[in-house]
Amino acid sequence: MDARSVHAYIIGEHGDSEVPVWSLANIAGMRLPAYASAQGMPHDLKVMENIFMQTRNAAYEIIKRKGATYYAVAAGVMRIVEAILRDQSTVLSVSSLINNYYDINDVCLSLPTVIDRGGVEQFLHLELNETEINAVRHSAEILKSTIASLKL
Repeated sequence: MDARSVHAYIIGEHGDSEVPVWSLANIAGMRLPAYASAQGMPHDLKVMENIFMQTRNAAYEIIKRKGATYYAVAAGVMRIVEAILRDQSTVLSVSSLINNYYDINDVCLSLPTVIDRGGVEQFLHLELNETEINAVRHSAEILKSTIASLKL
């Protein structure tokens, strides 16, 4: 399946505690287990974990091979600026200040977010499963701990 037809999100911090939202991942609106079943394919959790690890570690691989990830960062910034300038009200995964998200407050996390002329219009409250909720809370705590350790 072409990756552009697979819709999935990684949320939380951008790094080792980021969270794959497998419970909502879909192809043409079909959740992955239903899609795999309809196609007579196994829904292999080990394969999914491998895909996540490759995604999480992609920046390390790019840096190892090219020395930096600035082209990808520039492309991401360009997409955000385009959404603002064109007032697109489009959903992008961006980090913004989060309050009242599964009892997470006062930390910036990456979540699917509506971006329009005013910038962050709203972040979307995904219906996560319990494992994902605990993982995103953990991700937020790691960020809060890192922030608290800074000598500002």
